[in-house]
Amino acid sequence: MIIDILKGLGVTFRNMFRKPVTVSYPHEIRELPPRSHIGRHLLNKHDNGLEKCIGCELCAWACPADAIWVEGEDNDPETPVSAGERFAKDYQINYLRCIMCGLCVEACPTRALTLTSSFEMSWESREDAILTKEQLLEPPPPLGTAPGTEQG
Repeated sequence: MIIDILKGLGVTFRNMFRKPVTVSYPHEIRELPPRSHIGRHLLNKHDNGLEKCIGCELCAWACPADAIWVEGEDNDPETPVSAGERFAKDYQINYLRCIMCGLCVEACPTRALTLTSSFEMSWESREDAILTKEQLLEPPPPLGTAPGTEQG
């Protein structure tokens, strides 16, 4: 029995003097690989300012968690919102339901929806976790500048 206790303490003493593997986040933010897409969604625009989203609702159909709501509407030819015949009148993603699987990005025929590397997402209420079209059109803030990550 004493030999077993000494074996266990041996493991403890060996690991006490090793270099720690963890990072003290948010004081130190590690650079993510350039192709990592693990964070918030972004609705993209064309170079001329028109939205890429055509309101087809394929992203909502592909979402296994039912976290996306899209309401399409016909595009006005005199003041178009998107390059297609339709546009997304209402677009919402509920991040309390989203499982970050990326199936919505794969389903998008116009590459209007992409995942970014911004993983710092926190909200003070459940309503704040539902991002609207206007919020999704804006790029997320750089890592380390999101609200709630101030150095204290």
